Amino acid sequence: MIRRLALIVTALSMAGFLAACSEQQGGKDAGAAAGAAQVPDVPVSVVIMKKQPLPFTSMLPGRAVALQTAEIRPQVSGLITSVAFKEGSTVKKGDLLYQIEDRTYAAALAQAQASVAKAEASVPTAEINVARYERLVNSGATQIEFENAKLTLLQAKADVASAQAALRAAEINLDYTKVRAPFDGITSATQINVGNVVTANQANAMMTLRQIDPIYIQLTESSTNLLRLQKMLASGVLQGVEQDAVIRLLLEDGSEYDKPGTLDMSEMAVSETTGTYTIRALFPNPDQRILPGMYVRATVEIGREDGYLIPQRAATRDARGKLSALFVSAENVVESRTFEDARSSNNAWLVTDGIKDGDKLVVDGFQSIGPGRKVIPTEVTIDKNGLVVEPEPAAATQ
Repeated sequence: MIRRLALIVTALSMAGFLAACSEQQGGKDAGAAAGAAQVPDVPVSVVIMKKQPLPFTSMLPGRAVALQTAEIRPQVSGLITSVAFKEGSTVKKGDLLYQIEDRTYAAALAQAQASVAKAEASVPTAEINVARYERLVNSGATQIEFENAKLTLLQAKADVASAQAALRAAEINLDYTKVRAPFDGITSATQINVGNVVTANQANAMMTLRQIDPIYIQLTESSTNLLRLQKMLASGVLQGVEQDAVIRLLLEDGSEYDKPGTLDMSEMAVSETTGTYTIRALFPNPDQRILPGMYVRATVEIGREDGYLIPQRAATRDARGKLSALFVSAENVVESRTFEDARSSNNAWLVTDGIKDGDKLVVDGFQSIGPGRKVIPTEVTIDKNGLVVEPEPAAATQ
């Protein structure tokens, strides 16, 4: 009897203990639920979407090419007596580059001048003979003698013309002993020094002259994109730009070149090996920052299209390459949208579907939010560099 009473007391004690534990655990769960319900809304920065005409751009790879390039070669043979330029310097059109020993050519010129004088001296005598035989042709002189006199005069005049041509050639050869710059440009290292003998039109260039202000940028684009753009232009979706549309460059170090360029020429043929065609742009280069052979990337404005602008900071691409961004609904809840077709527009994306005027695009505060999260949106703007510009604080009222 006493043993049964002890078992009953023990059972009641255990039941009370379990009930207390259950109440304590229930209190913890209820507290956690209450804490979760009290998580504050996250503040985010948003941009209000508005449809507008936007530039449709394409980023193209390219190389810098000199506006003009000339490999300088001698046009007469001789000994180099002086190199008149500093390697790597700027020269003007007509500046002396090399001097070839000219004494032989000066002597040839003097000889040619003497030949002209000799030929010209025979002309007056021949003219006198023609006039004399013309008077005597009917009083003793034969017709044959008169014809021979006229032939002699023609021969004398031909000798003068031949001597004058030889004189001109001698003058040209003497002038060629001074090798001059054919245009304004930058000189390369010289391959010929004082004392070297050169020959006319030799295979090896003496130096290379390049004009790099302005400078060409040769860009390449795929023929596939060309066909797509032609269809867009034909359908009226894309409005074409003028021939002098602005083109901007990114240099090899990622910096933006501060001087815009213009379209110069589009090659009307596609490469059979690469399937690309060439676009050539012209850029001012007064500071010689761009050198021939440099790799660059150019932003080319292909046309303009009505759409919405999504800054790069506000967008991501999934494994399939589709663009997605976060928006805030009318209930201030975050939602994700994916866009099938997004085109480049300078440093942002141009989207035409899936957005309407007044939609709120999240541009800052991504770290603590996701789809379904309630937020507190604050309207901001984005500057041309893609940076968030906070609104000016309201002036305090007195």
